[in-house]
Amino acid sequence: MAQAFLQSALALRNKHAVVTGGSRGIGAAIARQFISYGASVTIFSRGVSSELRLGLSAEEQLRLSHLKVDVSDANGVTQAMDSAKKRAAIDILVNNAGRAASAPFLKTDDSLWRSMMDVNLEGTVHCTRAVLPGMLDSGWGRIVNVSSTAGLTGYAYVSAYCAAKHAVIGLTRALALEVATKGVTVNAVCPSYTETEMLRAAVENIVEKTGRTPDQARAKLAEKNPQGRLVQPEQVANAVLWLCLPGSEAITGQAISVSGGEVM
Repeated sequence: MAQAFLQSALALRNKHAVVTGGSRGIGAAIARQFISYGASVTIFSRGVSSELRLGLSAEEQLRLSHLKVDVSDANGVTQAMDSAKKRAAIDILVNNAGRAASAPFLKTDDSLWRSMMDVNLEGTVHCTRAVLPGMLDSGWGRIVNVSSTAGLTGYAYVSAYCAAKHAVIGLTRALALEVATKGVTVNAVCPSYTETEMLRAAVENIVEKTGRTPDQARAKLAEKNPQGRLVQPEQVANAVLWLCLPGSEAITGQAISVSGGEVM
């Protein structure tokens, strides 16, 4: 039993993962999970947060690196990936960076539409293009795209966000087929409302527009989950981790809902 636990705890030793949007929320939870299983992790984010390093040992912090980059900037992504590769070849990519904004469709102007596509879709494309050749050369790779239940169903007043997240899932499925025999798997995880900065912004928006209290707004969002609760970042991270651990090789092209049964 002890030997099996040790093997599990070191299952990602010698693997190098890049996690975009990795400084807080879901991205930080994913990075911590990878580190706890022995991986080295490079996070990409536009800002810096101390949240990620909370609870990490001194040795674990040595396996964590941070690069400041906006994934919507193709040249910036190329430069950041080149820097990350100097540390080690990239074995795992988690495209977690995302942005959400709401507006009725007829008030969704070109700027809002473009901003949703630039980060949620184009950022995923830029990062994937940068790492896929190395994964194909090595014959091993894991790409996990953090989409959303908005990529599996429709939500009113977030048409641009839904369109971008649906596109990410389409990309996931197509690419998974292209590389199915190459040792590389491509999957998506699709959280519903999750305890993150993005959710807090949604709560503030509801409070401002409806006059509800923050607790009432949170309860309204939790109602969409059949379990009656909000998803926790660690629960999303667990799904991402599983897709990268030994034994998940047959799972590819999937869009896994992490939503308490909201989307089946």
